[in-house]
Amino acid sequence: MLKGLILSGGKGTRLRPLTHTAAKQLVPVANKPILFYVIENLARAGVLDLGIIISPETGELVKESVGDGSRFGVSITYIPQEHPRGLAHAVQTARDFLQDSPFVMYLGDNLISSDIGLFLQAFQEGGLDALVLLKEVDNPSQFGIAELNGQGGLVRLVEKPKQAPTNLALVGVYFFSPAVHAVIETLKPSWRGELEITDAIQKLLETGKKVDWRQLEGWWLDTGKKDDLLSANTQVLDTWCLREILGEVDEGSQVNGRVNLGAGTRVVRSTIRGPAVIGEDCLIQDSFIGPFTSIGSNSRVENSVIEHSVLLAGSTVSHVDRLEDSLLGRNARVARHNRHRSLQLLLGDDTVVEF
Repeated sequence: MLKGLILSGGKGTRLRPLTHTAAKQLVPVANKPILFYVIENLARAGVLDLGIIISPETGELVKESVGDGSRFGVSITYIPQEHPRGLAHAVQTARDFLQDSPFVMYLGDNLISSDIGLFLQAFQEGGLDALVLLKEVDNPSQFGIAELNGQGGLVRLVEKPKQAPTNLALVGVYFFSPAVHAVIETLKPSWRGELEITDAIQKLLETGKKVDWRQLEGWWLDTGKKDDLLSANTQVLDTWCLREILGEVDEGSQVNGRVNLGAGTRVVRSTIRGPAVIGEDCLIQDSFIGPFTSIGSNSRVENSVIEHSVLLAGSTVSHVDRLEDSLLGRNARVARHNRHRSLQLLLGDDTVVEF
């Protein structure tokens, strides 16, 4: 039976200060942790036996959030990794869980719009030792890159090259047969000091194993930085947000378009324009909430304008002329005492900013 391996370790340094107090895979997109989208995609494809790599710093938070997997219809095994030393090292760490099963490895901070079921089918029906997903990117030097021959066959993989041979990046979803384990045992650390999964796939190619690729047609987002996370929030709301009004909207308010409004939330003398999602038990008063905004539960927005932003649970925004392209951590507070111009912020949990 094919297993799933989700990587949810790492330090999330590019999202600090937010990730000082939370795992980057638990940062919400459209009010749902990124990691949940990964688990749901695997579950839809019938991959129900999942191992999750966790770190000492954030492992307990992941366990608390995901639980035993029953809410997703899957079984979860947590696999501690003391120090992240590359994707191939994560596979090595999960060896006891994976045993001799084929598996799909899925990076826990990656979001893709495509279901992986068809790719899984191609991997199994082709009797492959590895299947990688490729996507054209504008900045190939920041990714693992694939080089193809004239017949479209995969010939070389290179990790974050200074001079990229193509713009075909490896998406953070990989399918492997048990053959990859023997290859990983022979790897030496790269110039980055890590055991690279690209090196493992390259060795599979060089030793005559069956390695193939498929192109990802939909969108793919690595949510490692603030702007990436805001882009992911935009894409998810644009693709999957549906109108559902469970809270209260007074007569002086307008809720237009695809807006998901949680139970217990009150909208008073305000306008909300979708796509947008607002959690439970929030207060939106004398404010405008523009498209592509997510607001976590138990938040308050008063006398403010917010667009294209992500506010985590418990946030407060008060008397702010315009907040846009911003990411606020849990219980963050932004208040203005004297009116001024637009704000653009990245705030960690429990932050207070007053003007």
